[in-house]
Amino acid sequence: MQRKRIAILSTGGTIEKTYDELAGVLTNEVSVLQVMLSQLELGGVELERFVLMNKDSLEMTPADHKLIAETAVAKAAEFDGVIIVHGTDRLANSGNCIYELDPSPRVPILLTGAMRPYEMRTTDAMQNLTESLLGVQIAPPGVYVAMHNKLLAFPGVEKDKVNGTFVKP
Repeated sequence: MQRKRIAILSTGGTIEKTYDELAGVLTNEVSVLQVMLSQLELGGVELERFVLMNKDSLEMTPADHKLIAETAVAKAAEFDGVIIVHGTDRLANSGNCIYELDPSPRVPILLTGAMRPYEMRTTDAMQNLTESLLGVQIAPPGVYVAMHNKLLAFPGVEKDKVNGTFVKP
């Protein structure tokens, strides 16, 4: 069986936040994505990580969304799938930007994140990362969000702030 080559684009977001005990806040100073990946059995895939930024998505600019979209589309031409680890507040902005740039990518492009940081005891981070790693291997080509046992295709994906998940109304 041939190994699938998956590009992981790291942008920060809640999933990668760590607790700064001196300041008493969660920040995007240090990425925990490599720690998360090291805990998974990843036979059959070859991951290559690209760090684009390490920001809370509320701080992202239109230029950041454009960079994410352009990089995702470029990596989709080289890899068997693309995963973007992203903050949830502006995840739909990047997903829509990717879809507008290339509504029919050659391979699946999945965005994922977490409502609660990996460092918290009741986090959804590992579940969402694991789902995206499986989803990128089995989904048909397209642009998706993979979170909370759902794979939703763009366009039209929105964050449901009341229920803390993503929906496609």
